[in-house]
Amino acid sequence: MTDSTTQPAGKPASKVAIFVVLLLIVMVVLYALADRMAPSSSRGIVSAYVVQIAPRVSGEVTDVLVDDDAVVQAGDPLFAIDSRPFELAVRQAEANLETALQNVNASGASLVAAQAAVTQARSALDNTRAEADRTFRLEERGIAATAQGDQARAGVAQAEAALQTAEANLESARAKLGPQGKDNPAILGAEAQLEKAQYDLASTTVTAPHLGVVTNVTLSEGQFIGAGNPALTFIDAEAAWITVDLRENQLQGIGAGDSAHLLFDALPGQIFEGRVQSVAWGINPGRNVQGGLVVNQPSNRWFEPARRIPVRIEIDGGMENWPRAVRVGGKVHAVVFAQSDTGPIALIARGMQRLRSWFSYLH
Repeated sequence: MTDSTTQPAGKPASKVAIFVVLLLIVMVVLYALADRMAPSSSRGIVSAYVVQIAPRVSGEVTDVLVDDDAVVQAGDPLFAIDSRPFELAVRQAEANLETALQNVNASGASLVAAQAAVTQARSALDNTRAEADRTFRLEERGIAATAQGDQARAGVAQAEAALQTAEANLESARAKLGPQGKDNPAILGAEAQLEKAQYDLASTTVTAPHLGVVTNVTLSEGQFIGAGNPALTFIDAEAAWITVDLRENQLQGIGAGDSAHLLFDALPGQIFEGRVQSVAWGINPGRNVQGGLVVNQPSNRWFEPARRIPVRIEIDGGMENWPRAVRVGGKVHAVVFAQSDTGPIALIARGMQRLRSWFSYLH
């Protein structure tokens, strides 16, 4: 009697235990499949190109032309440096160029004079030789004295020496003048100096490279800033993406072009679609030390934590569809549909992501 009453009571308990075990097995299988076919991670961050804006020239800040966290367009002035020293440098370079032009013109005039001197010396030599030839014929006939012949020979030698001197002066004038026109080294050097001075003058006003946001503005008028020293931070608004860290064993089926669902903490309840752009080829494990030995980090854990590899994701539609409320460094939860975004596993992952979007209102 007693055995017959207790035996049926044990059957429901065993059924519950079997059901729980089967449920756990199903959940483990689903988790393993989802981890491969639709891996997810809450370790995503909003990334963008962040540039430290620095002046090309040194000087005193005269104007701060932008507010902190302001949106700027390409070419908008950000701040200005005292331009007076650079204006003086431009004027000095212009004067140097004018001097170079004058020197080249003077050298050109000297060259013309040297060429005329050569022509004159050659003509004088021809005349002297003609007169000497007549004297030599008279000397041979005994009409002219030997002294006259010697004087004629000395005159020819003197005329030849004068021609050589004139030709040497001509070569010197040509070497001093160098190439004529714009190819003259003196003019080229003066023009380069002027161009550098004008470039430095234009660099006294620092402008935005393109569309973006200026932040961390700590400049003030009267502050001296050196060339190359960061003055403010510029966030590029023309390129932004999401970087999600996934475990190595989640990357097997992921490739460029795979679709993804993105949930931003800044926009609870909203899910955005994206695409995998690339998967990083490597990370720094922290074992390399410049100029030292390899670092071996001891661990007392039973299971070594998995390494995570960055996956780069872009929103569908590019920057035109980028949510304006999202900030650089913001947190993102991402689900990547490896190879296919259809099927039961993908549907379950979509549903879980939708639940997360609702619960994101609470935290």
